[in-house]
Amino acid sequence: MSPTVAGGAEAAYDALAPYYDRFTAHHDYVLWTGRIRQILRAHGLCGGRLLDVACGTGKSFEPFLGDHDVTAVDVSAGMVARAVARAAGRARVLRADMRELPDLGAFDLVLALDDAINYLLEPDDLDRALTCLRARLAPAGLLAFDVNLLHTYRTFFAASSVVAGDDLLLVWEGRTPVDAAPGVLAAAALHAFAREADGDGWRRALSEHRQRHWPLPVLTAALGRAGLRPLGLYGQHLDARFVAEPDELAHTKALVVACRDDAPRPGERR
Repeated sequence: MSPTVAGGAEAAYDALAPYYDRFTAHHDYVLWTGRIRQILRAHGLCGGRLLDVACGTGKSFEPFLGDHDVTAVDVSAGMVARAVARAAGRARVLRADMRELPDLGAFDLVLALDDAINYLLEPDDLDRALTCLRARLAPAGLLAFDVNLLHTYRTFFAASSVVAGDDLLLVWEGRTPVDAAPGVLAAAALHAFAREADGDGWRRALSEHRQRHWPLPVLTAALGRAGLRPLGLYGQHLDARFVAEPDELAHTKALVVACRDDAPRPGERR
């Protein structure tokens, strides 16, 4: 594992793991993943074998547990421990780097959500990860991942916000310029202050985040190098609405749907 992922995302999420669910409590994962599934069905999704890459605490795979055979991986041991607890035996969860995935079998759907791809900081890391994700796709399988767009780096990653409770204070500190250029290496930090169990004092944790903005033409070229064919690009709003043709300055994220480059095209037969 290189420092760009193992030393960055791994350390950031090991520190964030105890607080991640509180920090993301306002995100409706059932609504969000439900809308993603609608898009995937429109692209012909079938089969129930799911690989959730960079699964975090399991919030991304939990809505799939009722009708999918779920395997999930994350580079952070702290996040894996919480995903194992959330799965409660309903999913196979293990620790793995998305650029060095073990042979876990073939999957009808491979997901990499919550801007996991943006933690790949160099082109070689991006190529290696996409090649690994393709290797886990069944012949007719679909890959879906999201990436932060420039709008997010000029707003959320450039601003500060606070989540406050009686026993926990989370302070997000954006460290990215408000006029960040395409391809920016963005930085931010989450400062967590948690009350000690005995109520006497507070403990502090620091989770530092570095992400690369990947312009959509760069991503499309990387998909091709990895043997993947893009099927759709969608812009995402903060309320989890998706529209065709993402806009770097208007949408928070882009959702990318792809398949293997040797998969049949609509109307083709093998």
